Amino acid sequence: MPTSKKTKCAWCLTAPDYEAYHDAHWGRPIYDDRQMFQFLLLETFQAGLNWLMVWRKREAFALAFHQFDPHRIAQMTEADVERLAMDPGIIRNRAKIRAAIKNAQATLALQEEGIGLAAYFWSWTKGQVQERPNGQPVPSKSALSDQISADLKKRGFSFVGSTVIYAHLQASGLINDHDSDCFRASEVRALAHPPEKP
Repeated sequence: MPTSKKTKCAWCLTAPDYEAYHDAHWGRPIYDDRQMFQFLLLETFQAGLNWLMVWRKREAFALAFHQFDPHRIAQMTEADVERLAMDPGIIRNRAKIRAAIKNAQATLALQEEGIGLAAYFWSWTKGQVQERPNGQPVPSKSALSDQISADLKKRGFSFVGSTVIYAHLQASGLINDHDSDCFRASEVRALAHPPEKP
């Protein structure tokens, strides 16, 4: 449920479940690999669509994609693509379904290099949460998202354009884009735990 009577980002006030997502999830730093993969998968399905629609379907996505287990998703076949393309609970876009499988395979390739997906993303900021300067509008992409997008594409990921990646960085807490007067701005900042210095 949304947290009432607190100042928060204006964009979340259009629907109760959007507000609840803002209050509990958006911008909270993610360090767990499967949760990082979950957020990335949902963002890729959101491309060109409304995020709230995708968020409302997340339980159906969890069922369709093996609770976001990249090992199981990586083994899915074209028959699974056709089956999921008939599933009314998710976004029935064959290209995005195939991208989810491809991205799971690319995630496993990262792990074979000895780096988890969460560590991969945090390595770009050296474990630090990026802060938007006060008074600056929220961008749709940045130099950082451009760089990560290009690298992910080289690694075989799909539907990871700069705008998708910037939204992912916001949602998973690498960028704190809560408004400065939003009660969550300081809360999510306090949840970050950058790597210890050697």
